[in-house]
Amino acid sequence: MDYVAGCLGGAVGVLVGHPFDTVKVRLQVQNVDKPLYRGTFHCFQSIVRQESILGLYKGIGSPMMGLTFINAIVFGVQGNVMRQLGRDSPLNQFLAGSAAGTIQCVICCPMELAKTRMQMQGTGEYKSTRKHYKNSLDCLVRIYRKEGVRGINRGMLTTLAREAPAFGFYFLTYDCLTRSLGCEPDDPYMIPKLLLAGGMSGIASWLSTYPVDVIKSRLQADGVGGVLQYNGILDCVQQSYRKEGWWVFTRGLTSTLLRAFPVNAATFATVTLFLMYMRGEGEGVKDCEPAPVTQQQQPQQQQSSL
Repeated sequence: MDYVAGCLGGAVGVLVGHPFDTVKVRLQVQNVDKPLYRGTFHCFQSIVRQESILGLYKGIGSPMMGLTFINAIVFGVQGNVMRQLGRDSPLNQFLAGSAAGTIQCVICCPMELAKTRMQMQGTGEYKSTRKHYKNSLDCLVRIYRKEGVRGINRGMLTTLAREAPAFGFYFLTYDCLTRSLGCEPDDPYMIPKLLLAGGMSGIASWLSTYPVDVIKSRLQADGVGGVLQYNGILDCVQQSYRKEGWWVFTRGLTSTLLRAFPVNAATFATVTLFLMYMRGEGEGVKDCEPAPVTQQQQPQQQQSSL
C-alpha cells in the first residue's frame, strides 16, 4: 500500500507544481549577462505571454511518468526501512527518508535531465519552430545516442547530494509536525493539519539543499545549443560564484518555495488519507504517519498493517 499511495501522491503533486518548476529552472539557468526575466512573477508572466499557458507545462511528460514511480519508491522504501529499523524515532525517520532519497536517484536523475532540457526548449517563443526534442522520451534517446549512459546520468552526483539529506529532512519534518499538531483520524481539522504538515515538510526539504539544486540544474542544462560551459561540479560552482556572487545559489528559490508548499501538501495528504482508508481508520495509522508500523504498537495493530 505504501507504493500505491506514493504513486497517487506523486501524480497529484506533478499536476499542482509543474508550472512553478518550469519557472524555477528558467531562472536558475538564464544567462546573467542577458537575463530574460527580472524575477519569479516576471518569469511566470513572460512564459504565459510569449509561450501560452502550455509553456508552463513544458516537460511535464517526464516527471508525470517518473515522479509517480519515484514517489512509489520513496514512500515504499521509507515505510519498509522504518519497519526494519523497528523503533519510530526522529533519527530513524531521517535515516529512512535518506535511504529512500538515495535509491530513487536512479530514476530521478535521467528524468530531471529530460525535464530540464524540455523546459529550456523554445525559450521565449510562442510557438517553437525548431524543436530539437519531440518529447521527454525522445530527449533521453537522443542524449543516450550522443553521450551514452554517462550522458543520461549527467548530474547524478549532485542529485545524490541533494536527494539523500533532503528526503531525510522531508520525512523528519512531517513526522515532527504531525505529532505536535496531534492530528488523529477523528479530528475534524485533520485534513488542514495534514496539508500544513506536508507543505512545511516540502519547504524544509528544499531549504536544506537548495544550492545543490542550482548546480544540478546548470550542469543538466549545460550543452543545450551545442556549447559546453562547465567541466564538472567544482568548475560550475566556481564559475557561477565568480560571475554572480553567492546570490546565484538562491536563484529560483521563491518559485521553488511557492511550488513546494502546495505540491507536498497535496502529496502527503493524498498518501496519508489513502493509507488510512485502505488500512481502516485508526488501524495501522498513528499521528497521521504514512509508514506507522513500529514495535511500540499493539500486536493486533501490527498484524492488521501487514
